[in-house]
Amino acid sequence: MAFATTTPQNLTTFTTSSHKPKLPFSPSHFLTFPTHANQTLTSRAISTAISTSTRIHSLFTPRATSSPSSSTTAAETTFHGLCYVVGDNIDTDQIIPAEYLTLVPSKPDEYEKLGTYALIGLPSSYATRFIEPGESKTKYTVVIAGANFGCGSSREHAPVALGASGAAAVVAESYARIFFRNSVATGEVYPLESEGRLCEECRTGDVVTIEMKESKLINHTTGKEYALKSIGDAGPVIEAGGIFAYARKTGMIPSH
Repeated sequence: MAFATTTPQNLTTFTTSSHKPKLPFSPSHFLTFPTHANQTLTSRAISTAISTSTRIHSLFTPRATSSPSSSTTAAETTFHGLCYVVGDNIDTDQIIPAEYLTLVPSKPDEYEKLGTYALIGLPSSYATRFIEPGESKTKYTVVIAGANFGCGSSREHAPVALGASGAAAVVAESYARIFFRNSVATGEVYPLESEGRLCEECRTGDVVTIEMKESKLINHTTGKEYALKSIGDAGPVIEAGGIFAYARKTGMIPSH
């Protein structure tokens, strides 16, 4: 299903033929995760991650995908809509409080419900809420954050809640390692890194576009552009729908 071009009445739509298109990648493809450690994972490392991450697989149901044209690639993905800005050290308790971890994302109704609680743990100093009262989805396509986004306790529910809420990407100055890896493993949101402190340059409600191919964010409200760090080979994993879907596509594990 192709997404419609964004209009003033529909600013949260991301313009790509699919959030997770089906792409033919080589099983020997290396995965570069642009975190502080700049880790590179080989196929063997992915297999190890899969064998030790069955809890993610049992809990998680990926978003539905469509069949785009063969020319669509992760690098061509574009997101356009409103941004929601938060500061430094937003931890997983703020992203999804522990009281909601009883929800099981593999159940469609509970997956949707989980999304309604995304970022509900933010303090009252955030006068504008990520999801407005009475709404089940956020109107913000992109979350812009400061340093150490996703710190705190390890929980796969954090990126899943953001994805279920309707957000497509997070742009942060830096990430807690576990949140970044969980984002890639579940394929729910793109964890993109900024070159500077965009959380001090953008404001909640600004209209932004992320151009993955050019690794940049355009703030249409202010007219400024900002460089983003390349997501590297983690992009194809997210596009595939997460690490299990990627492993199946590349023949690392059986497809059925």
